Amino acid sequence: MPTKTVDVREAQMSLKELLSLVVEGTEIVLTEGSTPLARLVPIASPTTPRIAGLHTGAIWTSDDFDEPLPEEFWIGEA
Repeated sequence: MPTKTVDVREAQMSLKELLSLVVEGTEIVLTEGSTPLARLVPIASPTTPRIAGLHTGAIWTSDDFDEPLPEEFWIGEA
């Protein structure tokens, strides 16, 4: 992925153009002076669709999961 470094002040004036570059696959590194602050990268879409139910039974939730915690928990005695 090609990379382009852009100062924050310049990025404020040309955000739309920078986003076009990101969509095309260019990574943008935003800097303030010579200090890197952030990266703009395209959002990766999943390569395969997720399928529900593949790991049935792998986790469980207790029957009292949504019950209030006892007072002892909150005062540090549990």
